[in-house]
Amino acid sequence: MRLNSAMHGSPTSDVEVTNVSGHGLWLLTDGRELFLAYDDFPWFREASIGQVTEVKEVRPGHFRWPQLDVDLDIKSIEDPERYPLVAR
Repeated sequence: MRLNSAMHGSPTSDVEVTNVSGHGLWLLTDGRELFLAYDDFPWFREASIGQVTEVKEVRPGHFRWPQLDVDLDIKSIEDPERYPLVAR
């Protein structure tokens, strides 16, 4: 009997924070660059560069910043007006 040695675990894809400014950050995923303004995503405003740049795509279109305990879906990044914050 031959065992399959395929990797197990959560699939992840390449996602990268490409720039951080005084207004927000840019996230590169799937060949697209998305802007996350601090006004829409305030959790990143006071975060360190290390916290902001540690991002993982835990499933297609769903991003997690583990050090900040922030999870965002690409739909909320693309159209933040449709997904307003519940509490500020």
